[in-house]
Amino acid sequence: MEKKSIDPARIEEQKALCGRIAGLIGAESGRPLALVDTYGCQQNEADSEKLRGWLALMGYGFTDNEFEADVIVVNTCAVREHAEMRVLGNVGALNHTKKAKPSQIVAVCGCMVQQPHMAGKIKQSYPVVDLVFGPHELWRFPELLLQVLTGHKRVFAAEKSEGVLAEGLPSRRDGKVKAWLPIMSGCNNFCSYCVVPYVRGRERSRRAEDVVREAEELVAAGYKDITLLGQNVNSYGKDLEPAVSFPELLRRVNAIPGDFLIRFMTSHPKDATEELFRTMAECEKCAHQLHLPVQAGNDRILKVMNRNYSAEQYKAKAALARRYMPDLVLTTDIIVGFPGETEDEFEDTLRLCEEVRYDAMFTFIYSKRVGTPAAAMDDPFTRADKQRHFDRLMEVSNRISAEKHRAYIGRTLRVLVDGETGREEYNLSSRTNGGRLVHLKGEPALIGQFIHVKITDGNTWALYGEPVLS
Repeated sequence: MEKKSIDPARIEEQKALCGRIAGLIGAESGRPLALVDTYGCQQNEADSEKLRGWLALMGYGFTDNEFEADVIVVNTCAVREHAEMRVLGNVGALNHTKKAKPSQIVAVCGCMVQQPHMAGKIKQSYPVVDLVFGPHELWRFPELLLQVLTGHKRVFAAEKSEGVLAEGLPSRRDGKVKAWLPIMSGCNNFCSYCVVPYVRGRERSRRAEDVVREAEELVAAGYKDITLLGQNVNSYGKDLEPAVSFPELLRRVNAIPGDFLIRFMTSHPKDATEELFRTMAECEKCAHQLHLPVQAGNDRILKVMNRNYSAEQYKAKAALARRYMPDLVLTTDIIVGFPGETEDEFEDTLRLCEEVRYDAMFTFIYSKRVGTPAAAMDDPFTRADKQRHFDRLMEVSNRISAEKHRAYIGRTLRVLVDGETGREEYNLSSRTNGGRLVHLKGEPALIGQFIHVKITDGNTWALYGEPVLS
C-alpha cells in the first residue's frame, strides 16, 4: 500500500491560514480564548497538543472555563460506549454556554465522529456543534475553522479514510517534564471487539529520522520522560522503505545524549519479541515498564477476539521479558464479559492473573461497538453477570497490586518528580523507572528532577516516600 502523506507545502498553507484567522479574531476586543477538552487514550492527548498548537498560532489564549471560551474543541474517543455518552452529555450542556455567548464556536473531533452513525447523530440532534472532523483531518483544522468563521454555517469533515501522516504540525504541550511522541498511527490487527482500525485507519509509520529529530527537540527542551505512542508499537516500521524495526528505533532514541527516560505503549503480545526485551534491557534510558494487554485468559475467547496468541504463549512472553528485566513493571488490559464468555472461561482469566501477577490491571466490561464483528455475536449473559465477574477481577487486581507495593517499603528508588498533588501532605508526585506513582513531600523546585526516595508506605494505588538527601 502506498504511504499517504500530506505534502509539506500543504501544511505551510495551513500555517498561513492561521495568520488570516489571527487577523480576523484580532479585530475583536481582548484576546480570544480557546478550550480543548480531551477524552480517551494517550494518542488523543497527543492530538490535542496539536490542536492547541494550531490554536496558539491563530492567536488564541487558553482557558478551562467553557463560559469564557470563544472556541471549544471536544476531542472524542470511540473505544467504549461510556466515553461516547459522556461526550454527548457534555456537548449537549454547551447549549448554556452558547446561549450566554452566541458567537462561541463548538467543534467536535476525534475517533467518535469518524463513525458515520455518530457524525449523523451530532448533525441531526446537536445543533450547538458548528464543526465536526475526524482524526485524519486534524492537519487542516485551520482551514475548517476558517470556513466556520467566514461562512457562518456548519462544517462536517469526517469522510472515510485509510489514514494520513502529516509532519510539521505545531504542538503546545502541558508541562515541561513528560511528553507524548507519536511514532505511528492506525492499526492493522482488527481485534473483533475494537473500532480503532475503522476510525484511525491502517498502520502508518513516521520516518525514523523524523521521530528521532522530534525526540532530540524534546530532550533539548528539557523533557525527561518521553513516551513513544502507537496502537501497536511492535509493528512500527514494517511499512517503511527500508524497514526499521521498533527495537532499532528504541536504540536510536536511546543514543540521544541526555538524562531522560523512554517509555512506549502499546505492545501487542503477538508481536512482542525477544529482540524487544533484549533491547529494553540493554538500553539504559529505556524504562523497565511494559504494558502488554492480554484481554482474556481463555484460548477460545482469545481466538474469537482475533488476538492471535494463546494464554500459554502470552505467559511465556511475560516470563521471557522478566528474565531479561527482573525488575520489570508489567501491566495489562482485560475485557470482562466478552460475548458468550462463560463462568469457566472467566475463571481462566483469574488464574492467568494470579500466575502472571501484574503490577496493575486496567479492566473494562465489554462495550459493544457498531460495525465490529463482536457486536453481532450472541451474548446470553446479563450485565449483572458481567458486573459480578468484574468485581471479582478487581479484587484480585487490587490485592496483587497492594502486595507488590508493600514489597517496595524500605527500598530506595530513583524517581522523576513530575508535578504537584495539591495536598499539604505528600505535595509532590513522582514516577519510578517502572512507572509506579510515588507521593512525597518536598519543594516544588524538585519538579523535573531525578532524585532518590526512600519508600515508607504503599497501598493499592500508590507508594509514599521521603527524599534521600545526598
